[in-house]
Amino acid sequence: MPHAVIARLRLLLAPPASGGDTVDWEAVEQETLLQFPADYREFVESYGGGEIDEYLSVSTPPVPGSPYGDLLDRVDPALSDRDRKELSALLPEGDLPQLLPFAGSASSDVAFWLREGAPDTWRVAVFRRQTPYGVNRWTVFDGGMASFFLAVLTGETDPFSERIDAAAQHVFTKWREA
Repeated sequence: MPHAVIARLRLLLAPPASGGDTVDWEAVEQETLLQFPADYREFVESYGGGEIDEYLSVSTPPVPGSPYGDLLDRVDPALSDRDRKELSALLPEGDLPQLLPFAGSASSDVAFWLREGAPDTWRVAVFRRQTPYGVNRWTVFDGGMASFFLAVLTGETDPFSERIDAAAQHVFTKWREA
């Protein structure tokens, strides 16, 4: 059964005509001991690795030939103590869960999953590289990856260094078509 938020996302962001990437999720999960959210798996199968509006790149598990197949290379990202403290301050429980980056912007911002609980309950945190001094560089989104992308494309949230125009025609460019 299709993921409801992915269905809504398809209305704003047409998947590439060539389809997404094929990933053996069972093999990836056995190799890494990681399970991935259902919305992410469906996104990868529908869109694949690539870029939204030539600004936001989306990583996938390794796919032969894909420059976006680097998701598993970044399982344990290095963060400074300051960055960890800023993010922890935004979390009600105060404990920093494991992070896994799944997307990055042309401005070097990074979108992470906050890996706590079951994968389908993972929230999103964005680290914004360019902020005024003293401003917390983190934004926490209370929803999964597909809901996050939908909120960014509709202008409901603006977590990146540069704003994505909600009124624009949004385009996904798959790595094979770039």
